Amino acid sequence: MTPAHNFTREGQERRVGVEIELAGIELDDIARCIQATFGGRVERVSVCEQRVAGTEFGRFSLELDLRYLKKLGREQSHGHSSELENLATEALAAVASNLVPFEIVCPPIPFSRLEVLESLVQSLREAGALGTHGAARYAFGVHFNPELPALDSHTLVRYLKAYLCLHDWLGAREQTALVRRLSPFIQPFSREYCEQVLQSDYWPDQDGLIRDYLALNPTRNRALDMLPLLAWLDPAAVKAAVPDEKVNARPTLHYRLPNSDIDNPQWRLLDAWQDWQQVEALVQAPARLDALCRDYLVHRQRALPDWIAPWSEKVELWLADPS
Repeated sequence: MTPAHNFTREGQERRVGVEIELAGIELDDIARCIQATFGGRVERVSVCEQRVAGTEFGRFSLELDLRYLKKLGREQSHGHSSELENLATEALAAVASNLVPFEIVCPPIPFSRLEVLESLVQSLREAGALGTHGAARYAFGVHFNPELPALDSHTLVRYLKAYLCLHDWLGAREQTALVRRLSPFIQPFSREYCEQVLQSDYWPDQDGLIRDYLALNPTRNRALDMLPLLAWLDPAAVKAAVPDEKVNARPTLHYRLPNSDIDNPQWRLLDAWQDWQQVEALVQAPARLDALCRDYLVHRQRALPDWIAPWSEKVELWLADPS
């Protein structure tokens, strides 16, 4: 990225929140790894939720990713349940930890400091953490939540166009596990929505962008989930379209990586981040982005376009030099 693109219009360095899903170790082990890497103090919230507060970046949260258990655990921590209920919840948490992941929610970290998370990944791996390939049922992922350089509709549409053009390539780079492809949380955008956004004259204002997105994507289940950002811009519109969903409004994108390969010694979090930088590079190159959108539309309109020449391979000709 150009130096200017690393900063918001307010002159602050852009930051990215990272969420890591894993299994194989317990909450206490995860908390120790975070504390050993970043310092701070461990705070036990409930049987299925802890925090590491007071680090230089802020507070890390770690939890069993199951909303019912978290709610029950918070009620118990405030004395609203019996000893028998407490024991039942602990037993349920033990069973659930074999089916659903623990999740580490990192505080926003400046782009220039993101490499510090590699030390945490290494510590978790040495402690026995397992990722997507640890078991057939582990549909785990890593999420990037990058701040945007600006929140005007033109910028947001450029990010959507760039991501749609690179979706296949990003998935191929991560070698998406079958269980993750079957997960509802990384479903691709529909053909109708892709072809709408990729049109050269598609530059709606904010209301139009939100209206079009919600009409065809009233769900969190997208690899690039725009709902948190749209809820930041227009909470009423998002609530009306997805009333039963948990959407945490924030001025960031929410990109779900295909895998959390944390137990693989060859896997690096920064490699996946470098792949995302191709989206950032396209956003900064309007002429290249427009030409790529036109080429992708032509490709999609061919019969069986990916059988002979997959787009994930063809698009490499358009990528920026990583050096």
